[in-house]
Amino acid sequence: MARDAFIDHLAQVPLFSACSKKDLQLVAKRAEDVKVDAGKQLVGEGATGTEFFVVIDGKASVTKRGQKVAELGPGGFFGELALLDKAPRNATVTAETPMELVVLGQREFAGLIDDVPEFAHKLLAGLARRLRQADSQTVQ
Repeated sequence: MARDAFIDHLAQVPLFSACSKKDLQLVAKRAEDVKVDAGKQLVGEGATGTEFFVVIDGKASVTKRGQKVAELGPGGFFGELALLDKAPRNATVTAETPMELVVLGQREFAGLIDDVPEFAHKLLAGLARRLRQADSQTVQ
């Protein structure tokens, strides 16, 4: 069940917006279903990121410099840029309730790009959309 929900949620992630359902199924095959308890820190601000997370069930809080800035529930996602670059995380994400997540690691993601080179072109198109969205928000 988590795989189908993961594929549906992946389609909403700007990075994967140019991918077909078949492409998203390839991503889902390389991802891992993970369950965590309430209180578990999923990522820490300033730590190097190497994983992308999609929330299937449960709720998490997002904090920056100790201040809550967002809440994530089913369909929420974070860390997609960590698939492309090992930069420090810009926020801490902590499970507020027991959660089910689907996690994709940078190594598995890189393997997919190596195995299916045309996938990279679709990702670049998705990344371009994300940059356009960010640019339009800063102009307003």
